[in-house]
Amino acid sequence: MRPATARRKRTGRARDALLGAVGVLLAFAACEALSRSGMVRRAFLPPASEVLVRAVELGGDTAFLNGVGATLEAWATGLALACALAIPLGLLLGSVPAAGQAARVLIEFLRPVPSVALIPLVSLLLGAGSETTIALVTYACVWPVLFNTVYGLGETDPLAKDTLRAFGFGRLAVLLRAGLPSAAPFIAAGVRIAAATALILAVAGEILAGFGEGLGTFIAQAGMATDGTRDVLAGVVWAGALGLVVNLALTAVERRLFPWAPEHRGSRV
Repeated sequence: MRPATARRKRTGRARDALLGAVGVLLAFAACEALSRSGMVRRAFLPPASEVLVRAVELGGDTAFLNGVGATLEAWATGLALACALAIPLGLLLGSVPAAGQAARVLIEFLRPVPSVALIPLVSLLLGAGSETTIALVTYACVWPVLFNTVYGLGETDPLAKDTLRAFGFGRLAVLLRAGLPSAAPFIAAGVRIAAATALILAVAGEILAGFGEGLGTFIAQAGMATDGTRDVLAGVVWAGALGLVVNLALTAVERRLFPWAPEHRGSRV
């Protein structure tokens, strides 16, 4: 990769980060000004500075951090289970056309069902607790990983597959040597998308349950308390910060593992 291209990539990323920071500061200033001007009651919209201070204070609250840890544990477990199910299934459906056609109707029937709509059923079957959250997260995260895996296999270079077959390699060897490396960047992108979905659903499931432990439970209980808006927004800040950190970390892993992918090409010298 040419140094000039790499420099342009780095400059573009720095510009995007700067613009993102400017957007955050503008939103912060707008919320602060709107609250302190009296146009909106502080009970409904506390000043952004107070919310930020409260979010920092929560970082020293052991009970709150334990709840965040419980949410992250459910998130990670559900995401791992989804990957363990979706990647092998996607490889099967993408490499065996007959299996893909046979499963298409079932997949198209289940895919539009929102995970939140399954909360009453899953709660009835599994009871309240982390098991329900893990099941919902797993269900929601299977789809982006599954479809990205199938799509990635479809992008495999036919010449590479034909060359391996010409040298006597079987279907499984062709899949592992040509299909899987070609699909790997797409699978990683699917995992990144699923990770954001998993965190949203983990917090939302805890909010709807309203009891137990977790970040969503903290937000739900703060919402029922008198003058709890500041705690609710502070919990939302934590949820957003966790999502941002997760996305940045997974993007960095993608860039390091798959530098040849078009979206990451030129990011490393």
